[in-house]
Amino acid sequence: MKKILISAFLLTITFLPARGTVIDSLYRALDLAMDANENYMVEKESRIKSLRRLLEKPGITMEEIYSINSLLYSEFVKYNFDSTLSYINRNQAIANQLGRTDWKIETQFLLSNLLSASGMYNESLEILGAIEPETLSDGQRLDYYSCRQQLFAELGMYTFSEVDAAKYYHLSVLYADSLLNCLDPRSEEYLLLYASKLLGQGLSEQSRAINSQLLSRAKPDSPEYARYAFERAISFRQQGLREMEKEYLIRSAIADIRSSVKDNVSLTLLAIMLYEEKEIDKAYRYINFSLEDAYFYNARLRFLEISRILPLISEAYRVKSNRQRTDLRFYSRVITLLAVFLVLATAFLYFQMRRFARARGELQVANSRLTGLSSELSDANFQLKELNQQLSQSNHLKEEYIGFFLNMCSTYIDKLEDYRKMVKRKVVGGQFEALFTATKSTDLIDMELNELYESFDKIFLHLFPDFLEQFNALLKPEEQLHLRANEKLNAELRIFALIRLGVTDSSKIASFLRYSVNTIYNYRTRIRNRALGSRDAFEDEVRIIGAS
Repeated sequence: MKKILISAFLLTITFLPARGTVIDSLYRALDLAMDANENYMVEKESRIKSLRRLLEKPGITMEEIYSINSLLYSEFVKYNFDSTLSYINRNQAIANQLGRTDWKIETQFLLSNLLSASGMYNESLEILGAIEPETLSDGQRLDYYSCRQQLFAELGMYTFSEVDAAKYYHLSVLYADSLLNCLDPRSEEYLLLYASKLLGQGLSEQSRAINSQLLSRAKPDSPEYARYAFERAISFRQQGLREMEKEYLIRSAIADIRSSVKDNVSLTLLAIMLYEEKEIDKAYRYINFSLEDAYFYNARLRFLEISRILPLISEAYRVKSNRQRTDLRFYSRVITLLAVFLVLATAFLYFQMRRFARARGELQVANSRLTGLSSELSDANFQLKELNQQLSQSNHLKEEYIGFFLNMCSTYIDKLEDYRKMVKRKVVGGQFEALFTATKSTDLIDMELNELYESFDKIFLHLFPDFLEQFNALLKPEEQLHLRANEKLNAELRIFALIRLGVTDSSKIASFLRYSVNTIYNYRTRIRNRALGSRDAFEDEVRIIGAS
């Protein structure tokens, strides 16, 4: 029964100092739930609107209206005090109109619980005082005991006189025992009331064992789960286990928010704990959230509870905010000075970087120039090396040629001397006819030319022994030259042998070989046309045969 659950919940409330460690993951879940509070309220309002639309059905009976009002009461009972009171009054009117005594008593019990939970104890007492217990049925008598138990538990908690408080707690325990004697031990109402009784006797662990059964039955994020989690937190508080107390206060507060319970106390107690632990920011946020819930629910008891701690938390928050603003101004000045220093340092670094950039640019230009000069020097060295090679080769050729022509000159001087002696001899002997015959014949010239060419071939092949192979390598395979037996060079090879030696003028080649210039040109053209590669570069390639 709802009244029994509420009364058991109220029996467990005590305010003790708190300390403990913060459960970070639960705090994050609580903050997310608070941020999504409006979404949960939208869902709640949607259910309420759906029920209200049922009241607009045409032809609806008074009995159906009573049932729908009861459902609306269930939605509003922890959500809004005024609306809850309104639907109780409507059902009271229906009960009176229909003459339903059972409904009238039911609404009186609901009204009594609502008034006592909101701190209107005298009004609740008047309602219960007007009911004669002996006229009630067994089920109604249990509701009556539950209302009495809750009322006296509330009075014991909020009465300033210790004597009166003890009297009210005693009456509350007596009614609780009466309920336990009548309830089914397996029922949720019995378990909750029995766990509260054990807790009141200081048997925290036994109470939590029963509480574990209740938690396992409750749906997560339901009002029932929030209530059982709150009771568990109080059992941990009784043993001084503050960390566990805080954990279940947070779990209870999360379930309250997600189920849109505005008549709650878990978040308020959590704010008080955080205030005592100097967690002012969290305490301030949670107490203000609780205050908004209290305003929305509109019951004076919650305002009273919050008003005891709100000024302290607000003042602590104001002091902390002022201190933070003072610190912020100090740090702002420090940051400003650091910013100025940073700007100056940045400007200095900027100009230094520009200087370095200019120096780097100049160094790059110098390096580029040096690289160019190095490249030019390398090219010059390469060209000089080639010139040295050519000069060395040229010197070698010159040495060979000088030796060859000195030898030929000596031979021709000897031959001229022999020829002079022969002419003198014939002149002295009067052999003019024989002398004329000797000078008229070309055999001597032909013989000398053959000897000259043979000597040229010999000395050239001595200098370039692979000339024929390298020359043929420049020609197409089918156009290569082949010599006859005992033939060193032929006319075509002698032409290109002279070109290899640097004699490129066709007239000079023609004079040496005793050919016409046109013949030399034709030879050269025909051979170029037989080249394997470029015909224009053929003679240049011939000139480097044997260079390496």
